[in-house]
Amino acid sequence: MNDYIITFYSHFGAIRYKKELDLTGTDSVLMPVPRFLSSSCGTCAMIKASVFTPPVPSHPDEIEQIVLLTGSETYTVLTLI
Repeated sequence: MNDYIITFYSHFGAIRYKKELDLTGTDSVLMPVPRFLSSSCGTCAMIKASVFTPPVPSHPDEIEQIVLLTGSETYTVLTLI
């Protein structure tokens, strides 16, 4: 299983996207952004999956980045859409 983190520009965007993930059956949790990944709002969604294909968000401009954690404090930025 891999850890994927999605960061947002606003807390509202994080809540909205979490609801969209829930509707698709994607298991996710909102949490504070890890320190090594600075973020505008400080809230992120974490998803554990072997392969994660994010659902197309209704408001893609609210997502700052999607990253795959590759180590304790290392990551790879993934393309959004």
